Amino acid sequence: MRRKIFSYSFLLGVSILLICAALFFALQYSHTLDETYEALKGEAVYAASGLRLGETSYLESLGSINHITWIGADGSVLYDSESQDLSSSQTDYSEVKNAFDTGEGRGIRSAVPSGENCMYYAFLCEDGTVLRLSRPLSAVRSALLAVSPILWVLLLVLVISAVMAFRLTDRILKPLNALNIDAQNPAAVYPELSPLVNRIREQQEAIQEEISRREGLRKEFSANVSHELKTPLTSISGFAELMRDGLVPSDKVREFSGDICRESQRMITLVDDIMRLSRLDEEKGFPEPEPVDLYDIAEDILPRLERPASLRNITLQLTGEHAEIMGVAPVVDEMIFNLVDNAIKYNRDNGSVTVSIRRKEEKTALSVADTGIGIPAEEQERVFERFYRVDKSHSKQIGGTGLGLSIVKHGAQLHDAGINLKSEPGNGTIVTILFNSR
Repeated sequence: MRRKIFSYSFLLGVSILLICAALFFALQYSHTLDETYEALKGEAVYAASGLRLGETSYLESLGSINHITWIGADGSVLYDSESQDLSSSQTDYSEVKNAFDTGEGRGIRSAVPSGENCMYYAFLCEDGTVLRLSRPLSAVRSALLAVSPILWVLLLVLVISAVMAFRLTDRILKPLNALNIDAQNPAAVYPELSPLVNRIREQQEAIQEEISRREGLRKEFSANVSHELKTPLTSISGFAELMRDGLVPSDKVREFSGDICRESQRMITLVDDIMRLSRLDEEKGFPEPEPVDLYDIAEDILPRLERPASLRNITLQLTGEHAEIMGVAPVVDEMIFNLVDNAIKYNRDNGSVTVSIRRKEEKTALSVADTGIGIPAEEQERVFERFYRVDKSHSKQIGGTGLGLSIVKHGAQLHDAGINLKSEPGNGTIVTILFNSR
């Protein structure tokens, strides 16, 4: 910031200085041209007066620093101080024409044959002839060098501008650096800073709220993980102690062993889901996205869930079309599996689950619809939270870890996909994921 303020301040000073310098030299150049023409005119009038006395001999005696040409009424050269060739006609030159027409003429053009730019002044004498004087334009530029000390003044002003820009930068930044956002009125020094201070305060409050929210989620997640892990571990420990102490009848050992295996499997599934969520949070450790056909993956998943669906006479069906997206195949598989698994768990007996894949312009929609119990409107925003269950009293009978929809949500974020949920209690649920089409 300091560098930008200094640069802008210094460049502003330099720009103003250069504009002023350009105007000054332009005015000085114009003034010098006018003075030179006046000097040429004075010499021409003086020379015309002398011509009446001595003609060309008088012109030769002048020894002027200017180029003098005497032109007859017919345009012929009667005298030229720098050339012996008097054969050329001069009436083609604008300053000579104007002198014959109006009494005087002036102009700037290249001299013949030298090619040097010169200033010309032509004066009509009483006898109808024209006296023309010229001076190289370089002489005018040389006159401008007489004001060269102004360049040292400009250099001094540049140095002063740099110093002033540096001091101005310090004066602007000093109150900013000393600004205390937590003070009652931090913008008292600069009232213009009030909008900035208010925005910073709003951002601070938003950050604090987000930190508090994340801290709450972290504590809730830790508590849920502890509870979900502790429950099967307690069961396993209890069953194992009873079997160790010989308190389990021989005909119940197989049943107790099955309970231990079931709780162990539940714990393994929970740990696997937590690890998946952790990887999705970090968005690391995944292979590069590749073309993935959603229809093929869904077609592979449905047979894997046929057994739990058939136990409740739930029909699974796949509709739509083949559609490719750029995605991570294992993550897409988990997303669809969890959606269908959830649709089965929260469905009614003899119900149905329909997986549909449709292309919609630049998007590809994957929908999973069920005929289940539905989700109340006030619960719909929270179903994608970790361990959140709508009906906590039946969570053990339904099974699962409570992380399925959270995995779906994070998987969608990984693929830059949107999620839409429509549900009514008693009328089923439709979850739609909108992927970017390949």
